[in-house]
Amino acid sequence: MGVLRGLVRIMERQNFSSTTKRIKQSQAGHNANRNDADLTLDTRVSQTADTEEQGGGERDAGGESHSPGSRTGDRGTADQRYHALMMFTKVDRSRSLQDKFKVAMLSMVRHAHFLEGEVLVLHFVSDQASKELGERMLRDFLIDATFKYEVLFHDVAALTQKLFPIVEAMQKHFSAGSGAYYSDAIFFLSVAMHHIMPEGLTRIVQLDLDLKYRTNIRDLFQEFDRFPPGAVIGITREMQPVYRHTFWQYRKENPKTRVGEPSPDGLPGFNSGVMLLDLAAMRASVLYNQLLEPSNVAKLADQYRFRGHLGDQDFFTMIGMEHPDLFHSLACGWNRQLCTWWRDHGYGDVFQLYYRCDGPVYIYHGNCNSPIPDD
Repeated sequence: MGVLRGLVRIMERQNFSSTTKRIKQSQAGHNANRNDADLTLDTRVSQTADTEEQGGGERDAGGESHSPGSRTGDRGTADQRYHALMMFTKVDRSRSLQDKFKVAMLSMVRHAHFLEGEVLVLHFVSDQASKELGERMLRDFLIDATFKYEVLFHDVAALTQKLFPIVEAMQKHFSAGSGAYYSDAIFFLSVAMHHIMPEGLTRIVQLDLDLKYRTNIRDLFQEFDRFPPGAVIGITREMQPVYRHTFWQYRKENPKTRVGEPSPDGLPGFNSGVMLLDLAAMRASVLYNQLLEPSNVAKLADQYRFRGHLGDQDFFTMIGMEHPDLFHSLACGWNRQLCTWWRDHGYGDVFQLYYRCDGPVYIYHGNCNSPIPDD
């Protein structure tokens, strides 16, 4: 398998310029002695930090932000990168989030297999305290990885500063409470990530922390190649009657509508626990970027009598009612949601129509703190 190298890059405030620390360098092979892995944290800090010799990083120049690149490898190397991003804020304060992260990472590592010359790049949007905890946890979780990887931490304050002007106007339609709260902007990261991340980053998967992987995450990335023309996001349907409830007024005024109805014939809305974001397609789509404009958000929210509280998921659901061709529908097994809250809150008679998921389960999603089945 060759030498396994894990990198930690800390994406600094404002410009994503990175400081690099090596957290792992061990022999990756089926016969390697796992107990002999060198997990010594390299605390040397440098702009280049030996990354080119490790085949997994890039050289920073002039304080510019250099992303880990696109899937095709854009830094003169043969490495092909697969990017995955998770929100990792306030984890230091929550044992529950720490436990979920452990389940997610250990199951991902257990099932993940990548080819020679491929690198899994794990992005975490984090505050400083959670980043420090995450670095320590990842040293343990990635010890058995049989693939090349990089780990990058993005400063949540810097991202929020960039996001807020873009998403401020839409927050009032899709946030809990009233008004647009600055700190809530980060929950709309996926909506505007094509404006935030460097141009060289063209595809990324965004994942919740409360997941358990039952298959090779590399297979999820193959769904990008199944996007139909015009699609910019891959996403799974919502598996509870959330939007049957949220669109109640529109449904009352339009009794024959498909909005809020269960699949396969209805439009149940989306769940954002697992998302494929084709950032290049998002940048190129005139329609998608028009839908981000405050006047168009307000127009659709008024048209559908929509008032949500789930951030990006609500936005994608609303525009998906009007423009379903922007989305590639992932099989329900890629985000098998386990929450049953709505079954016990007024929708027991129709719940199973939404909750049903035939076919294999690739990723369990323990949303609303639902227990995840053992393997």
